[in-house]
Amino acid sequence: MSAAVASGWHPFGIPFEFVLFASTLLGVALLHHRTLEVALTGLASITLYKLFAVGFHGVAGLGGLLAHLHEEWVILGNLFGLLMGFALLSRHFEQSHVPRRLPEYLPDDWRGGFVLLVMVFVLSSFLDNIAAALIGGTVAGTVFRQRLHIGYVAGIVAASNAGGSGSVVGDTTTTMMWIDGVSPLDVLHAYVAATVALIVCGIPASLQQQRHSPILKHALEPVPVDWPRVAIVALILGAAIVVNVATNVRFPGISSAFPFLGFTVWVVLVATAGWRRPDWSVLPATLRGTIFLLSLVLAASMMPVERLPPASWSTTLGLGFVSAVFDNIPLTKLALEQGGYDWGMLAYAVGFGGSMIWFGSSAGVAITNLYPETRSVGAWLRGGWHVALAYVAGFAVLLLVLGWQPHDPHRPQSKGTGPTVAAEIPRP
Repeated sequence: MSAAVASGWHPFGIPFEFVLFASTLLGVALLHHRTLEVALTGLASITLYKLFAVGFHGVAGLGGLLAHLHEEWVILGNLFGLLMGFALLSRHFEQSHVPRRLPEYLPDDWRGGFVLLVMVFVLSSFLDNIAAALIGGTVAGTVFRQRLHIGYVAGIVAASNAGGSGSVVGDTTTTMMWIDGVSPLDVLHAYVAATVALIVCGIPASLQQQRHSPILKHALEPVPVDWPRVAIVALILGAAIVVNVATNVRFPGISSAFPFLGFTVWVVLVATAGWRRPDWSVLPATLRGTIFLLSLVLAASMMPVERLPPASWSTTLGLGFVSAVFDNIPLTKLALEQGGYDWGMLAYAVGFGGSMIWFGSSAGVAITNLYPETRSVGAWLRGGWHVALAYVAGFAVLLLVLGWQPHDPHRPQSKGTGPTVAAEIPRP
């Protein structure tokens, strides 16, 4: 591949991949009933352009594409396994009848909706945020008669992302930091911002929901709890936690070789299918949402973002807004290579920031599989206006209370092995 071809197109100084990716995101925003088709078309166009024009991070042609897929397949495999598996888990939980009993214990006004968001926040601190969001969405569907305000759905996503931001087992990005050598204590102070954000967005979201469809004041009817299904849910979640910890503490580095987390969820689902049959009927709709997210994640990983601006609180604030439209996994990877960030502040920014748009996080995509009518960027921004406000408020409190606490680079910066097309994300 010649140097002229390798340089690619740069309309107005912007690498053409970004033009294609921005067009894909715009298509998703405008054609929210055709999101899968738009995402696949965008991924195909970006792949073909890089395959025949600029290569993949300095490696030309099919060899570059295969190398890139080899680098990304574990993350994609885990996301696929978790999104599909946790959809079945949420149905197990719903069919256990536990959500039907919760109106007996939740406050019977807007505070009930807020308590439910707090439960999602807490669950996400030790579970994957996808599972926390789906469990919260399942419970909410029962106690609010399947009539959820889009602002409350955004609140569930925000609560799950906030709860995972300060825990190295609560979010993919914080787990990436842990694998890379960042201490779990170095992300813990993200909860200062996350707690503020939960309050700022949780109260308006709960008030919206109570006006839209009030919470049930009592259980629908006396129903026995299906304890075997509860046990299956506990087994799946317990196995996921054990595998997540084991592959990152006892056997560091092994988690980057195989998608153990997603695989484990399916092993337990299949092993317990004879005890209680999963509701396989949810998989076709879930598959569409899963392929949509994986298409965006893979497309984002192909962007020529080889470096970030110098680490600072303003850069971190900007990355949170970028995370709403640009997958936070490659952003986190670049930040780890660069070093010098306040990891707790970054974890909050890239974790919670994705809540501002429905496809900005895996938890958002997962819950829109339950409530497909919420797949509208405009409606999400109008109904979930409090999420962006909460992001800024939480960030401001964290900055004012603890300040910018950058850590020294925890490992040598990685060096490229070939020429790259560098593009810097502008600072806010």
